[in-house]
Amino acid sequence: TALVEPHIRHLDGAVREVSTPPFAAPVAAGSLADIPFDNARQAPTEAVLSRKGSDGRWRDVSAGDFAEEVLAVAKGLIAEGLAPGDRLAIMARTTYEWTLLDFAAWAAGLVTVPVYPTSSAYQTRWIVQDSGAVALAAETAELASSLGPERDRMPDLRHLWSFEKGDVRRLAELGRRNGHIDDAEVHARRGELKPSSVATLIYTSGTTGRPKGCVLTHGNFFAEVDNAIELLHPVFKSVSKEPASTLLFLPLSHVFGRMVAIGCLRARVRLGHAPSIQTEDLLRDLGSFRPTFLLAIPYVLEKVFNTGRATAEKMRRASSFDRAARIAVRYGEAVEARQHGTGPGPAFGLRMARALYDPLVYRRIRAALGGKVRYAICGGSPLGRRLAAFYAGAGIEIFEGYGLTETTAAATVTPPLKPRLGTVGWPLPGTKVRIADDGEVLLSGGQVFAGYW
Repeated sequence: TALVEPHIRHLDGAVREVSTPPFAAPVAAGSLADIPFDNARQAPTEAVLSRKGSDGRWRDVSAGDFAEEVLAVAKGLIAEGLAPGDRLAIMARTTYEWTLLDFAAWAAGLVTVPVYPTSSAYQTRWIVQDSGAVALAAETAELASSLGPERDRMPDLRHLWSFEKGDVRRLAELGRRNGHIDDAEVHARRGELKPSSVATLIYTSGTTGRPKGCVLTHGNFFAEVDNAIELLHPVFKSVSKEPASTLLFLPLSHVFGRMVAIGCLRARVRLGHAPSIQTEDLLRDLGSFRPTFLLAIPYVLEKVFNTGRATAEKMRRASSFDRAARIAVRYGEAVEARQHGTGPGPAFGLRMARALYDPLVYRRIRAALGGKVRYAICGGSPLGRRLAAFYAGAGIEIFEGYGLTETTAAATVTPPLKPRLGTVGWPLPGTKVRIADDGEVLLSGGQVFAGYW
């Protein structure tokens, strides 16, 4: 997709409104529940996920196999008595089962409610109680049992399941062998869903009072991911020989991670899940999965940089690392200047210096992230111009964004081909950003939520 400049409106010499036309047409019918089945029909043997086994090896899951599993779990949920519109709470780290349950619930006409696994029993009880969830699936038996003291105060909660006890597998087996629930029941339920149907309630703490449930529709997610996929074409539709893939380690309880998981399945980008964000575990998973892009928060990128610097210091090569870092920053800034027409780009000497340090420093930075990463989508807090320039110079382009749960993740994002380092870019295609007279930021677009629960 060609880069389209945003429309900018000024008032009294100041920018007051910026809007970018949509890259993707609004989805007129259907829901997120259709994605696995569309993928299975269009490319049944294509790997859309990879699942890590107990032996540490990644095994691909084809579009056809994932759709079959979604269908089986959806039938199991129906067999357990869950009706269209019922809420299913999911309390787990970033795992394959999380994404499977998400899509299976939608296929059964349900609404999913994420709960952070670090939530207290009181916080969990409030979310389950307020949402009216009839079932909760927790990653571990310990998480499930931690609700014991609060269980009597959740009158709507009829089912308490655990990934660890094999309840997701049990639901799938129940769906496969239950003769009373056929495939047509699932397809009829998902056929009733529309873009305006509620997909999920994501509870956000806000600034005052108890957490509030943000009502996000299937259409909200389509508006977000379809425009993001088109804008970030090199990321989701890899222009290299290496097929696009990512290892998701940010929480699926957060809208940022959830949006990318949905976007990957929508674009048929191979997706893996990493439940542990402990540095040693995460680096091991990145090294074995070898993604082409990452979803990250600044802390992760800062940690990789600082670890590289500390390693160099132990080897008495800190001064060499620092020089390589300065060269990468200068290179990234020179590329930025060329893209904006304010400079000729990296000079010959700078290009040679970068080439010299690539095997010594930059390649090792990339290796820490798996070795194949070329892009990172970054949000949550500011990354900083210098670090963004460093990674650009080291061969990893950073796309920063700004958004809220209420905007289904990104409302703005750095555009390819014309990035401005250290900023959150332009409005996502189809989005308008306005600055009110009192300085309040106003946002509109197809990804803006339907309201609070």
